[in-house]
Parts: sequence; C-alpha cells; structure tokens
Amino acid sequence: MVVPLQNTIRDYAWGSPTALPELLGVEPDGKPQAEMWMGAHESAPSVLPNGDTLYDAVSADPAAVLGEETTERFEGRFPFLAKLLAAAQPLSIQAHPSREQAIDGYARDEAAGIPRDAADRNYKDAWPKPEILIALEPFDALVGFRPLEATVALLEALAPVGFDELTNQLRDGKLQEAFTGFMSTDRDTIRPLVGALGEALAQYAGEAFELERETLSKLCADFPDDPGVLAALLLNRVRLQRFDAVYLPAGNVHAYIRGLGFEVMANSDNVLRGGLTSKYVDVPELVSVVDFEPLADPVLTATAAGDGVSTYDTGCEYFAIHRVDLVDGERPDERTVEGVGPRIVCCVDGSVDAVGKESAVKLSAGQSAFAAGPDGPCILRGSGTAFVVSAR
Repeated sequence: MVVPLQNTIRDYAWGSPTALPELLGVEPDGKPQAEMWMGAHESAPSVLPNGDTLYDAVSADPAAVLGEETTERFEGRFPFLAKLLAAAQPLSIQAHPSREQAIDGYARDEAAGIPRDAADRNYKDAWPKPEILIALEPFDALVGFRPLEATVALLEALAPVGFDELTNQLRDGKLQEAFTGFMSTDRDTIRPLVGALGEALAQYAGEAFELERETLSKLCADFPDDPGVLAALLLNRVRLQRFDAVYLPAGNVHAYIRGLGFEVMANSDNVLRGGLTSKYVDVPELVSVVDFEPLADPVLTATAAGDGVSTYDTGCEYFAIHRVDLVDGERPDERTVEGVGPRIVCCVDGSVDAVGKESAVKLSAGQSAFAAGPDGPCILRGSGTAFVVSAR
C-alpha cells in the first residue's frame, strides 16, 4: 500500500525563507526553511495517515515496514533518510563518520553521559552518513579536497601575504599536516590570514578562479577569524546544474553553499563540524574521520536505466535512487520502478501519482509518499519528475 507522508521542516539559520515554500506552492512565513525530512530518523520522523510516525511503525514491526531482507541487513533500522534541502547561506565545513567510527564515537558519547540532544555531542546515533545531493536548480558547493597541484596554482595566482608555509606544505604533499595545523590554530592567529586572503581576492583580476574568488571573498567577509575559511581554500568549488549530483562517502570534507536540492543519506544525523558555524566544533574528532585523498572529479551525473528512468550509481549499500521523468501527452505517462525494501517517492516537479497494489497517492512538487518493503514494484504515473529511493 502506498500512503502519503507528512514531513517536518527544520528551520536551521542557513535555510532559505522562500525556496521550499515556492516548491510547495505555499506562502513563505518569513522564517528560514532549511530541510524537509522524509523517513524514520528518531529526531524528526515522517507521520503516516493513521497518526503514527514512520519510526514508531518500524519499531513496532520492522519486517512489515522494511521487508524481511532489509530488516535483517540493517538490524531493524530504516536504512536511509531523504531530504529536500534549501540553503541560502553556507553550511558548516563538515565530514561524516564511517560505520565503525560511528559505532565507536556513539559508544564514547554514551559512556561519557552526554545527552543525545546536547549541543556538544558529536554522535547522535551509531550509523554512518554517506550522502548524495542532487541539484534541483544551480547549486553551489565545496566538495572534497582539490588536487594539490590545483590548489597550489590557486595560491600562486592569488599570492596572499603569509601563505608561503601552507603553499610549501601542499607542494610537499602534506595536506593532512596543513589542514590539521590551521584548523587547530586560535582565532587571533587566523584573523590576519583571513584578512590577507580577502585582500588578495579583492585584487585578483584573473578569470581562471572566478567561482573560487566569489565564494572565498564572501567567506572572508562573513567569517573573518574562522579557520573554516582556510579549509574552504583547499576544497573543490563546484556549481551543479539541475539534476547533477555530488556523492559524499565517509570522511569527505564538504560545505553546501547555496541552492535547492534533493538529498539522500544513510539514516543518520552524525555531523562533525570544523568551521563556518556557531555550532559545536571538535577539530580533533573531525580530523580523526577525514579522508585526505584529493577528489579530482566530484560531480556525478545520472545514467539511463530505461525509458524515462535514470539512476545515480554511488555504490552505497544504504540506498539506491532513481529519477523518473514523466512526459505530458494524450495519455498519462507511466513507469514501473523496481526496488528492494521500503521506498520513499518525492515529487519535485509537475504532478505524479504513486501507485501501489491497493492504493494511489497524487503528489505535487515537494510532496512525498511511502511504500512498505513487502509491497513490490512502485508505479509512477502522470506528468512531472519524481525521485524513488529504496534500500537498493
């Protein structure tokens, strides 16, 4: 059976006041609307038509919701979390742990008696958080460490005062040493470096690094004593076009900057922050999970999986994601999407019917539906675009 979901919108300060309301076709309320959560995470689970949360339904009868195979694979936990994300301001410089790191960190926080909702708690759960962000409009992000020779070229082009040591460390391949060093430096020492970088950016007249100049200039102005600005200097600056994506496995340092996207991740809220935020920052813990391997090509595009169906091949064990494009015609367009385990369907454009064995749900942009694991393939019908997320 396919049923509609009622979802929570998180009002984080970096959220856009208008992007999600415009997608949903409702009036903005003037407050930031950052993320709409779709799934069964205990912090903000979706609500089913009978008033139960999806989290409670999974807890009461995992096999009925997830299916036997998915229940066994993921120890009775809903495997993924989907979100609509609308950023008007940069998110924090951050990375997410692997499964082993999350288990260890969660156990340490529990043993230390840190409340799970405490601001200074690192691990909210014992799960990893690999994630994919698919742009619904031009979307700006900092994703993964830029190849070192490219960052050296950027520093040579800008020539900021006081950056010789960092440049030499990168020439020598000492990325981890450089990152750890300035991320651990006090703000009084960071302030003149950020100021010098800002001055160099203001004087830069080249064209090769225009996106980097745009972003770093704003960060220097908004975060004048934050080591996260220097971290941003090391990361790939990407501008995704509609339906382009970035996939972020464990340890990938990143920060979303601006735009509207559809995001899917393992069912976790574990975030280790390093800067560009007023929230809790734990640099040693962040460094302990970071993957320092440079990422040469961070942008992921979909591949055709059938007429009107595209897939994003991440290799992630926690979720699979299909995009279904239904065209307007004399008869309603229809596609069948296979998938294992529970599925969440989210419409992002037009009008789409999600059809199950015994029911159908009409979705407009921003609305979502749920199909339980044992319910079989999901049929989509209508004119528009929707994402179907399954366990794999």
